[in-house]
Order: sequence, then C-alpha cells, then structure tokens
Amino acid sequence: MRLSDIADADSGPVLASFGLEVTPYVPMRAAPCSQPDPATGDAVAQVTRLTEALRRARKGGDSGDELTSAEASLSRRIRAHMVRGQVRVTLTDNRYTMISVRRQPRGHSQRTYEVRLHCMFADADPVITRALARYIADNDRDASRVLGDFIDANQEVVRGRSRKSPAQVILTAGDHHDLRVIFDHLNGRYFGGSIEAAITWGMRTGRPRRRHSIKMGSYSVEERLIRLHRSLDRAFVPRFFVEWIVFHEMLHQVHDIKVKNGRREFHPKAFMADEARFERYVEARAWERSHLDALLTY
Repeated sequence: MRLSDIADADSGPVLASFGLEVTPYVPMRAAPCSQPDPATGDAVAQVTRLTEALRRARKGGDSGDELTSAEASLSRRIRAHMVRGQVRVTLTDNRYTMISVRRQPRGHSQRTYEVRLHCMFADADPVITRALARYIADNDRDASRVLGDFIDANQEVVRGRSRKSPAQVILTAGDHHDLRVIFDHLNGRYFGGSIEAAITWGMRTGRPRRRHSIKMGSYSVEERLIRLHRSLDRAFVPRFFVEWIVFHEMLHQVHDIKVKNGRREFHPKAFMADEARFERYVEARAWERSHLDALLTY
C-alpha cells in the first residue's frame, strides 16, 4: 500500500500541507532461516497460546509462566547482540503495531530499551534477534527492512490482519519527548483510556532549512496511527505543546470525518469545541504563533 492510499485526517491544528515521511519499505529477502513458514502448526500454536495468555492477563487472570518465560528469553537473545544497554521485552497481540521501542533519553550511563513486540517474535531465530538489536539500539534502516520482511512472512499468524496492510515500525521515544508517555497520559485524562491507536515520530530529515509549511501531526484512519513531525522533538519545544498536537490527533478517532457540500470536513464545530477542552489550549496556540519561524526551520 502506498502512503497515498491511506486516509489521513489532515494536518492537525497547525500549518497546512507538508506531509510526514516514514521509513520506506524496500523488499529485501532475509536469509531463509529468518522466514519461518507461517503455515507451520508450531508457529501458529505458539502465537495462539501466547495470545490467550495475554487476554487472560488483561482480564485480571493468570497469564501463566509461558508468557513471562518467553519475554525473558527474547530479552536475553536480543541483548546478546548488543554492545551495551539493557532490554526489556513485552509481548503483545497488537494488530496494528508489530514493533515499538521506548529508549531511555541520551546521557544516562546505562541505556534501557523498553520494547513491545508482537508475539510472533517469541521464537525468532538469531537472524531476526540480531536485526531487532540493531534496530532497537541504532534505528538501523537495513535491520528495519529485514524485520519488515519477517513480518510479511508471518502475516498469517496475525489474526484478523489483512495481508495487504503494511506493518508499522514504531518509535515513540525521541531525544526530548516520549510520545508513549504523552499518549497514555492524555488517553487516561481526557478519553478514559478509550483511544486505540499507535503513535510514532516521523522520519528524521536532512540538513535544517526554512520551510513554507509543515504538518505537525496526522492521523491515519485506516491504520489507527498518529505521526508527529520530528520538528517537535527539540529542546525548545515544551511538552504541553506536543501534548496539544497529540490531543488534536487523538480527537480524530472520536469524530467521524463527514462529507459536507461534496468535501470532507475534518474539523467540524463539535471537533473544535472538544479541542478547546485541552487544559493549556490558549497557551499552546499562543506559543505556536510566537515560535512559528523556529518550528518551520528544521
């Protein structure tokens, strides 16, 4: 699926039309051992068992030793390919996000990586665990392609997921702002935990330049994916401003996009009234106006 095939709720509260980039997926065949046959009974059975354990845990039941053991084993196998740092793996059955990484901010003596992986990775071989280590520690593009190839080969075991839907590789921790922390805080405070979406930083750009416009955030309706522009992950950008952008994009899951006079209406009156509930709404709008030039220079 091309990016142009994805129904994005438009630019968010900011500055029009500069589209976010994501790491392009270039087909790349990994070594044969990295592509287990998704039809094999063992692979499907293991994912089924782990998925059931996850569901029991969410209902407050006992997830059993298998889930804990699988997470600990995968953490150790990924860590074996890393020079330094600690890895904590949480297995999920998320149908929208196969991989997400939360990195401890730079400057800490011992970096910690909190990684959420779909349970298809539980029994991954060394080719894949090495690619995971390279992606987690260095955001390595070649490793990302190998992982994308592995995910493609295992689509049959991801229940309910279309084979045509590209899996997203998610990076929530930036240099200055952690999107997972922000999303979880807003979801609890304003939405009662009801928003089900992934969130990620967009791709890093090249040399800084002054732009005429920039899209600070977007929400993909089909993928349930929020993307934020890397321009916001800088020291001078306050957290409350990033929160406002994320809050705006989360509202797109609450308000349907309707057609009015032959045009899609992204921000009807009800949407704008809801957005004004953000505690620091007025302050965020004022901060944007006074820092417009700095935001556009990235």
